[in-house]
Amino acid sequence: MFGILSAGIAPGLALISYFYLRDQYEQEPVLNVFKMFLFGAILTFPIMFMQYVIDAEEIIVNEYVQSFISTAFLEEFFKWFILFLVIYPHADFDEPYDGIVYGASISLGFATVENILYLLGNGIEFAMGRALLPVSSHALFGVLMGYYLGKAKFNIAGSPAKWIFLSFFIPFILHGFYDSILVGKRWIYYIIPFMLFLWYVGLKKAKHAHILSKRHLQNQNEEETAAF
Repeated sequence: MFGILSAGIAPGLALISYFYLRDQYEQEPVLNVFKMFLFGAILTFPIMFMQYVIDAEEIIVNEYVQSFISTAFLEEFFKWFILFLVIYPHADFDEPYDGIVYGASISLGFATVENILYLLGNGIEFAMGRALLPVSSHALFGVLMGYYLGKAKFNIAGSPAKWIFLSFFIPFILHGFYDSILVGKRWIYYIIPFMLFLWYVGLKKAKHAHILSKRHLQNQNEEETAAF
């Protein structure tokens, strides 16, 4: 049991630490990050219940439609909703990169509980594959969600409404494609390039968020200096 819990928690903890420690300026309060992780963990249960009902009642029969609606839409919408409701207006969300920290946190909270439950039901031998695929993909969906929420909050290069929409839509679409690949017979041939693409995009957005945070803080300092 201890081995399964450790294997289930370790990937999420490693990834959240990675994105948290990459915050080069004003790191977020650990309590806030933990709260978002906890929100994600709690969300696992109502979402899994809804997915169970959809599956048991055969509301959606087609596997590909199920990938987008029962899995991607439900999971990304509720994560996005909590982020937008709780963190988006929060005073500690004070630079663009913060969105990535909080987005990764809530996604990894969900992924960690899901991972533990899967390993409990199927065995620890799946731990490596789960770390490389579901846990990593959830983290990267959260990174993209937080990146666009950061652009929306600080009104960067466009309408906030546009970035808020993209903060849900892009993770949802990518998550849908991810699950669609996994239901195919030759999924192994497609999932590796897809994950490489996802990592490339996620890390590129994280790097750009650092640049946006730097500019934001410089503008703040200039405004404070001008005020004196």
